[in-house]
Amino acid sequence: MLLRKKWKFLVPVGLFLIFAFFSLKPLTSSEWSMVSYPEKLQAKHEYLKKLQLPDSVNRPNLIIIMADDLGKMDVSTYGGTTMQTPEIDKLAMEGIRFTEGYVTNPICSPSRAGLLTGRNQSRFGYENNIHERYPRNWLEKSFFKYFLATDSWLVADEASVPYEEDMEKQGIPVEEVMLSEVLHKVGYRTGVLGKWHLGYSETSIPINRGFDYQYGFYEAFSLYHEDLESEEIVNQSCPDFSDPFIWEKGRSGTCAIRKNDMPYDEEGYLTDRIAEEAEAFIETNRDTSFFLYVSFNAPHTPFQAQKKYYNMYSHIEDPHKRIYYAMIKNLDDAVGRINQKVKDQGIEENTLIVFLSDNGGATYTTATDNAPLKGGKLTHFEGGLNVPFSMKWEGKLEDSIDYNHPVVSTDIYSTMLGLLDIPLMQDRKYDGVNLLPILKGDRKQQAHDKICWRSDYLRSIRKGDWKLIEDRLGGARVLYNLSRNNYESDNLFDQKPKVVEELMLELDQWESECEDRRWPRVMDFKFTDEKQDFYFPL
Repeated sequence: MLLRKKWKFLVPVGLFLIFAFFSLKPLTSSEWSMVSYPEKLQAKHEYLKKLQLPDSVNRPNLIIIMADDLGKMDVSTYGGTTMQTPEIDKLAMEGIRFTEGYVTNPICSPSRAGLLTGRNQSRFGYENNIHERYPRNWLEKSFFKYFLATDSWLVADEASVPYEEDMEKQGIPVEEVMLSEVLHKVGYRTGVLGKWHLGYSETSIPINRGFDYQYGFYEAFSLYHEDLESEEIVNQSCPDFSDPFIWEKGRSGTCAIRKNDMPYDEEGYLTDRIAEEAEAFIETNRDTSFFLYVSFNAPHTPFQAQKKYYNMYSHIEDPHKRIYYAMIKNLDDAVGRINQKVKDQGIEENTLIVFLSDNGGATYTTATDNAPLKGGKLTHFEGGLNVPFSMKWEGKLEDSIDYNHPVVSTDIYSTMLGLLDIPLMQDRKYDGVNLLPILKGDRKQQAHDKICWRSDYLRSIRKGDWKLIEDRLGGARVLYNLSRNNYESDNLFDQKPKVVEELMLELDQWESECEDRRWPRVMDFKFTDEKQDFYFPL
């Protein structure tokens, strides 16, 4: 009888212990240990050591202005009708407007990695956004999966996650040669303003990657204004699952505002302050050669707008759209201030300015839909990859010109080094093209035979007018002819087997040159059109 009572007690205790063991067992694994390549790092050091510019080489100032989650149809020069963006339009009219401008990835961090290295980031395993947080165990993962996930956002089915020390190393590998490092080495004064989102470790922060001056934050987001009770600021939540976390984090940790890695007590509205910092940098360095990377966080969430801009859109009933338009209008004015400052300093004819967005509009906020383009941020549809993109150089490039063939953000790196006659490293492949000879010459010439993309399990290719997308998680495969329908509604995959075979072979060849992803994803975004489901990683 006593033994039977003990068993009644021991069985549930044993089952509980077994459950606790498996549910609380850490998911961390050495599978995600960061790979290092000493030989590539040594090659980088030797390359930079040898770099120097002859006195005879012209040293134009170089400015990259990047918006955050700004969709192509949010800009009026591309036919957007929801609002007017006269300053962004003016910048395009004063130079070259790229009608088929692409980024290397439809989410923030990998896209920026491609921009600043001149290489598609899949070549060095930069597949997903960098993350500070992963589910620690099965129990926590189950909680996220069943209580935080939505119809569109699904917890990624990853078997393991990185150790904390490997999470801290996520970012652009030290052996990759960043544009800032090259330009700093040849005597340029270099500055980065605004959002970084390329790593938080000591080896990843801007002042250790070739930038002389840094102002802004390291994370994917930060509050535009710290005082949430200010009467001059309007705050608006959005339905995205991550929105509460963004508001809660505020300006703490990697979201803190910093100057040269030192915490800075910022009281102003961030879009204006980034513009002010840009104006000051341009004026201070007008008599030298400078490279300025102006990385706005607008109109990325959190949705905060200055009331003076918010009041301009009182006719908009939807609160998400109204505050979104206000933030874009503020961004547009800030871009205009930078363009005008270059003119006022008398350096317009010696300054190349590039404007683009890091990816398409974030449809999950409900503030934009990128219509008539399909999809948006996170997706490999045109709404996610095809972005506003222009280039201006007064007196060197004609104005009010359209270039109607595909270009990609890695071209910026090759173009800027090309105009300085700086050779690319020979031990690695680059994906960009020096656009200046084409833009100054035969603009009917195509810059690229093809453009390829990969995001974890997802891959795509555009060659000519053909675009193929393969979702290896959900199984969806589509083929579009963009000359017939660039809204990607007519799937020709089954009708064009020879085209599919050719593009698949091209993708296989390109992918064989890429490195395996260096860290796992956290979420999957489910996109459903009228015919099938697609999945896109984060």
